[in-house]
Amino acid sequence: MTVTTLAERGDLSRAARDFLRTESGSAVLLLTAAVLALAWANLGWGYEEFWHMEVALTVGDTALALDLRHWVNDGLMVLFFFSVGLEISREMVLGELRGLRALAAPAIAAIGGLVVPALLFLMFNAGGPAAGAWGIAISTDTAVVIGVLALVGPRCPDQLRVFLLALAIVDDIGAVAAIAIFYTEDVQITSLVLSVVLFLALLGLRFAPFWRTPIYVLIGVVMWLAVLDSGVHPSVVGVVMGLLVNAYAPRLRDVMRAQVLGSSFMLDPSPERAMAAQAAVTEVVSPNERLQLRIQPWSSYVIVPVFVLANAGVVITGETLAAAFTSPLTWGIIVGLTVGKLVGVSLGTWVALRTGLGRVPDTLRWGQLIGGAGLAGIGFTVALFVTELALTDEQLVTDAKIGILTGSILAALTGWLIFRLGGERGGQCAPSGLPVLPPRPWRPPA
Repeated sequence: MTVTTLAERGDLSRAARDFLRTESGSAVLLLTAAVLALAWANLGWGYEEFWHMEVALTVGDTALALDLRHWVNDGLMVLFFFSVGLEISREMVLGELRGLRALAAPAIAAIGGLVVPALLFLMFNAGGPAAGAWGIAISTDTAVVIGVLALVGPRCPDQLRVFLLALAIVDDIGAVAAIAIFYTEDVQITSLVLSVVLFLALLGLRFAPFWRTPIYVLIGVVMWLAVLDSGVHPSVVGVVMGLLVNAYAPRLRDVMRAQVLGSSFMLDPSPERAMAAQAAVTEVVSPNERLQLRIQPWSSYVIVPVFVLANAGVVITGETLAAAFTSPLTWGIIVGLTVGKLVGVSLGTWVALRTGLGRVPDTLRWGQLIGGAGLAGIGFTVALFVTELALTDEQLVTDAKIGILTGSILAALTGWLIFRLGGERGGQCAPSGLPVLPPRPWRPPA
């Protein structure tokens, strides 16, 4: 079943449909970038030398110099985390994370999927040089998970997609919190205080009766520079900025105003009335959704693939493989992603349902939920991101990347096997012979 058909059925929120369509479409490009990075690193074409090339921005006597990899990781990836913040905000206000019981099941499942992999990782690495890298094993890469689900999951994975989307959002919150708390070293108090002041300015802008994107962008850029100087990782800026962007359902008064101004323009198509009608139509849709429409394609089709290209390259030889597969770091990541995610997500879901704290749609079966839990072990983007933050030793970085690649492949195979053994690959989407229903018309909220 295609995402277009899901939209026609109208059984998912618009934001969830758009997110799923974008992420599943970008999965192929992301995997292609990973293959290119591995080929580049192993063909001796100066992979590391290129990404360590320094690029400086100079304004007068002030210069900001970073190598290309850090420009990607500390700069471009802020937009990725900004899109994550937008999605979290949108879903908490209007989407799948609104109701407590609807949120409880994927939230508890996500917590299990964060805690159990970290514990399994520490079983292999506690007291060792890589003990602090437990954050590598806790992340779920939503883009690849959704893409793989379309290939190996149930024939009609509508509600399973939504469940995994909600789980991934909570997982992202946990991963970003871990980056902010555990992977920040020296903190510059002055810059941190400036960041807090700018955060309050953004918070005030949220409650202003108008929205001015240039002001928001200017404050965001200065805040990014302050956080970068403070020692806290700038990814936090992206999430915070996304969370502070207003999300709301279309309001009847705004729709009626747009209709009146549009009719006025039709009667007298002057430039002034055109601008008024355009502003009124824009106001109907929340700034959150407008920004998602602009940012998501860049995030999914450009930023994340470039990030993977810059970080996934690792030299694979018999020697590096032998070293990696005798390393507790590699095995901690593999076991954390494949076993930890499967057990943690499944156990968290069971606890939520057993205690009555959460619920899942009646159409979901345990074979589908456990298969989705297996796929949740595909950790790629954030896992590579944490690797660059947590490890400095080149051998440990190599071991970690091999563990991430191996663990993610095994997690995909595990999910596929569970779906096959559980008989979750077949079934009809709807009774045959029935016409496809048109989209339900929009109605203003009561």
